[in-house]
Amino acid sequence: MAEIVPSAIEQELLGIKNLLWGNEIKDDIFKRWSQGFYFSIKEKCALEQLEGGPCAIIAPVEAFILKNLLLEYKDMSFREKVDTGIQNRALVNALSEILGQCNSRKYYIVYLDSQMSDPVSEEIKDGEKSDNIPGRQDPSVEIDPFRFHEQLRVQSFHCIDDVNKYYFENISKLKAHYGVLLFLYSVIASKGLDQVKSESDTREPLIDGTYGYGSQNLINLMITGRATTYVWDHDQDIGGLILKGVEKQSQIGFITIMEYHRYCTVGSFYKNPIHPVWVVASDTHLTVIFSDERKLVSPETKSEKARRIFKSFDPDGNNFISSDKLQDVLSSLELVSETEYVNIMKKKLDAESLGIILLNAFMDEFFPKEESSIPDMFTLTHYNGLAQSNVSGQVQFHIGSAILLESDIKSVCESNPMLTVLQTKWPNIEVNWCDNVTPSLN
Repeated sequence: MAEIVPSAIEQELLGIKNLLWGNEIKDDIFKRWSQGFYFSIKEKCALEQLEGGPCAIIAPVEAFILKNLLLEYKDMSFREKVDTGIQNRALVNALSEILGQCNSRKYYIVYLDSQMSDPVSEEIKDGEKSDNIPGRQDPSVEIDPFRFHEQLRVQSFHCIDDVNKYYFENISKLKAHYGVLLFLYSVIASKGLDQVKSESDTREPLIDGTYGYGSQNLINLMITGRATTYVWDHDQDIGGLILKGVEKQSQIGFITIMEYHRYCTVGSFYKNPIHPVWVVASDTHLTVIFSDERKLVSPETKSEKARRIFKSFDPDGNNFISSDKLQDVLSSLELVSETEYVNIMKKKLDAESLGIILLNAFMDEFFPKEESSIPDMFTLTHYNGLAQSNVSGQVQFHIGSAILLESDIKSVCESNPMLTVLQTKWPNIEVNWCDNVTPSLN
């Protein structure tokens, strides 16, 4: 463990400050981001978000917490077993995993000078939370953005195990007033300021100066370890401009209402993560959907792969492609794609010469015996870290029974954003939520 030389600290932290906030930090937005990692009293493994803004950090951290608990317990039984020790372990392991994805040679942990008083830290000895936290923070704890940045210090670690040990020994700092921000600074410092800039393809601050929302670059950094701007698979060449997307299948997934509005295309790496946990984006907020049904992330069958690739050539979701794309689809599926054969298949699949090929006709021809790795029925659970967005006014999980309908025709209901965003992942899904109350994405 070694402290970085002061000049290097000051230069790097100044750069991180500008990258996050731009030239000016608004006091109200800084205040909304100033909170620790607090667990809900009602749902002991669920993090609580006090105000709008820091969901770009809190939701991905919660997703990694849930992923690890589901791996350990295999089902939802952990809800009844969580105590302070499990909370601390789950939080530290999630933060260490997110830092570990930065592929750093060194890890830089940002903290506040110990000479600066922080009553909140004192109230959270051994992970115990006092009655005035969260939601009722002591105003005397707050400092202005200038003083906050003056008090930042950095320690360096050569391996993630040492980071893990440090966080366990300093758990109160994570749960104190600036825990979320300090972790965010640590991620960017560990990733490297120049590396984040090179991946992000944008000059805009990572925290919106008007509304305080985290950018997609920041969300991607937290989920994948790369601060890319886009959510499609790999990098894409658009007229000679390389636009960076998701590099590989992610540990946890990401789906967004913005795809329904056709503002973006979410790739397979995000929609089909390694674990059945997805960060869910509305227009203004991030929540998490998850399941203990491991088959939701089983390897694709050949017919599922065929449907996915066919639909990648059908970005508008019309369930057909233009006939001239058939060769590209066949080639992508490593099927026979010689021109003479393709022309024969075009005539067969587009007998009326309409210039289109229907998904069902394509599947009937090339994959007549469709197999599915996904069960028709499964349980989904939703997490929203904002207390006021939960039914009871307290952060707790909301459970639903999902069913995948056989029909290719999905029921579009714009008054139900939850169903709309889930259908970007499962087009034919219907969900019956507990107590007939659909949870809020906002």
